[in-house]
Amino acid sequence: MTDNDTDRESDLAVKPREKTQRPPMYKVLMLNDDFTPMEFVVHVLERLFGMTHAQAIEIMLTVHKRGLAVVGVFSHEVAETKVAQVMELARRQQHPLQCTMEKE
Repeated sequence: MTDNDTDRESDLAVKPREKTQRPPMYKVLMLNDDFTPMEFVVHVLERLFGMTHAQAIEIMLTVHKRGLAVVGVFSHEVAETKVAQVMELARRQQHPLQCTMEKE
């Protein structure tokens, strides 16, 4: 091994590792309206977000009282899918329920 080889190896050993950045997360928000039945909102939260009945009722009441609530935090792709699923289910049931996402 020559001195040049040794120098190159030590250069590699000293090189700082790049830190892997976590992907940004997105909040899925459910918005209140005066027409969508509370029972439907609870159903959506249980079915699409895997909440227990008690959790779903708590979030539904928050949406009702405050106008909106965070229903989960996900990667961009998952958040986008959840929003689309909520909107599609609401559309099929002819409810004006709105769901959006925003960067955390």
